[in-house]
Amino acid sequence: MFDYLIVGAGFAGSVLAERLASYSNKKVLVIDKRPHIGGNAYDHYNEDGILVHKYGPHIFHTNSKEVFEYLGQFTEWRSYEHRVLASVDGQQVPMPINLDTINQLYGLNLTSFELDKFFESVAEKVDVVRTSEDVVVSKVGRELYEKFFKHYTRKQWGMDPSELDKSVTSRVPTRTNRDDRYFTDTYQAMPLHGFTKMFEKMMDHPNIKIMLNTDYHEIIDFIPYKEMIFTGPVDEYFDFKFGKLPYRSLEFKHETLNKEVFQPVAVVNYPNDHLYTRITEFKYLTGQQHQKTSVVYEFPRAEGDPYYPVPRPENAELYNQYKKLAEATPNVHFVGRLATYKYYNMDQVVAQALTLHKKLMGNPKEELPELGGVSGIPQEVRQALNGSSTKLSTNG
Repeated sequence: MFDYLIVGAGFAGSVLAERLASYSNKKVLVIDKRPHIGGNAYDHYNEDGILVHKYGPHIFHTNSKEVFEYLGQFTEWRSYEHRVLASVDGQQVPMPINLDTINQLYGLNLTSFELDKFFESVAEKVDVVRTSEDVVVSKVGRELYEKFFKHYTRKQWGMDPSELDKSVTSRVPTRTNRDDRYFTDTYQAMPLHGFTKMFEKMMDHPNIKIMLNTDYHEIIDFIPYKEMIFTGPVDEYFDFKFGKLPYRSLEFKHETLNKEVFQPVAVVNYPNDHLYTRITEFKYLTGQQHQKTSVVYEFPRAEGDPYYPVPRPENAELYNQYKKLAEATPNVHFVGRLATYKYYNMDQVVAQALTLHKKLMGNPKEELPELGGVSGIPQEVRQALNGSSTKLSTNG
């Protein structure tokens, strides 16, 4: 009998498995449809020996000391500040828009004070900011909106920014200084040996059993457990009773190039007529030294694995119907992006999982305890982590 069956081996499921097993001494079974742990943050060495992120770039950043120190018990960190360029008017300029962006784009030599006045002069008055278009034009005007946001957002979401909630473009700041970092969080770093190694260490405990290549529908009637933690799509759990929740998906095209460097920064955005939205070069993220380099092109799709909840009022209303069902379902706990239909960053998912663990243990205000001891991963688990497609035994 397992104390907890956890559906999904991404951040939410892995953090809860670790906490329940090592701190609360619970017996946990973690299952995942995919042949690996780590969810979308899974990384691996490709055939050329380059460490790549299979499902697109994952850059860790947080303002939470608690989250950073918690994850730091499973990995050493490599300091990394993420920088992005946007391909606009035949130039590659800093993104988010800052002082250098405007000066380079228009051939100007403005100061920060003058840039403030520039933005004021081009901004459009919006009485009530409701949509993603409203957010941008009210800050930087119509022309910059067209150049940097409109086409990128159309590609990414399959609809015009005027149809999307303001939260989408509110995530991207506008700066009047020369700070070209994409994020300004207190803690910005990457796992030194990759995300997968971090997840392996996190799940390295005798109380944790793992089954990969497994749909929970296949085993739900045969595996005895007391409570479930569900991190998959909440509408799927309830057999799409009220209809499917809309998501945007991505298709990834990975390429290894016979050169050391391909582009000047980790990510270049393409807010224009290219079919892809951005190109990521992984060696910037990982710090790996290699004579070749590997990149990935991202193509937004309407169908495929669910990545991004679509932020529209009618979708929020639909989710609220599922949320009420979820809250009324005994002994099942819903956590993570898909289970709560929220566009969370990685640190937010970790924080949500840590909070749920405290709640489950009846200590909602408890400080994070030190981690308990760990034990070796069973051989069959190691085989699965290394790419075996064998389903794992849950005996013992």
